[in-house]
Amino acid sequence: MKEIGDIVREYRRRPGEAFALATLVQTRGSSYRRPGARMLIAGDGRTVGSLSGGCLEQEVAEHAREVLLTGSPETLTFDTRKRFGCNGVIEILVERARADFLEELSCAFEERRPCLIATAFARECGSRVAFDDVKREGVLLQRVEPATQLLVIGDGPESNAVRAMADALGWRVLCVENASYLDESYDWWTAAVVKTHNYGRDFAALRALAPLGLRYIGLIGPRARREQLFGDLMDTGFAAVPNLFAPAGLDLGGDAPETVALAIVAEIQAVFAAASAQSLRDRKAPIHSPRIVALALA
Repeated sequence: MKEIGDIVREYRRRPGEAFALATLVQTRGSSYRRPGARMLIAGDGRTVGSLSGGCLEQEVAEHAREVLLTGSPETLTFDTRKRFGCNGVIEILVERARADFLEELSCAFEERRPCLIATAFARECGSRVAFDDVKREGVLLQRVEPATQLLVIGDGPESNAVRAMADALGWRVLCVENASYLDESYDWWTAAVVKTHNYGRDFAALRALAPLGLRYIGLIGPRARREQLFGDLMDTGFAAVPNLFAPAGLDLGGDAPETVALAIVAEIQAVFAAASAQSLRDRKAPIHSPRIVALALA
């Protein structure tokens, strides 16, 4: 959801300005981005977000300036088989973004409330925020979830790299020293990494995190230490720690702090996306999962 977060922040940063919104609404064949990719264009030409591998954005921005002047939406079709590196055809709707739409989207995103963006691209073109799954022909429905929130407990040599990578992905990072700073306000989109490098503080953190039902709790340290912590937790009444990943991280090779950070961040991304984390070379199914519901005209 980094793209939506970037769009929301740009809207908040420039109050009162008019924006155009470009949305990839349909694809045929292969494409770099999937339906639901969006780009916000300001009157001065500044853009946020992307629609392709970088080959279409300037041309779309030029059309967006005209849309801002006229207020009339425009649908652009790009045959990427002839001009660009992909092997398909994509359609992009460019509309003047309504202020109430941007405001409602901004509030939902900042308040961590999931919602839908319904983008009509066949007859009455335009985007709105929806909270019900109302499907119609010629409407693209995109589910917008809160940004991943990464709770980092403890410090260490990999901390800076973890924060940098999480920031690049648009995640929200919360750093706390130990379990005494934890509360019960963490939601379904929160992951936790325990890295105090101290047995007692790790134990306290796991005991505090276990009842929260998080999808990902990562623990840095060897397997033997994990088993010792499990034993001590069971002695205090915990049968198991749900969704504990210990040792945390994918098997990427290397033990440098930056490599450890990459392995952990990649594992969280895979868990939250329900992805296999396998090499795409070995994947038999399509690369992109059908997460966006696009209802084309019959």
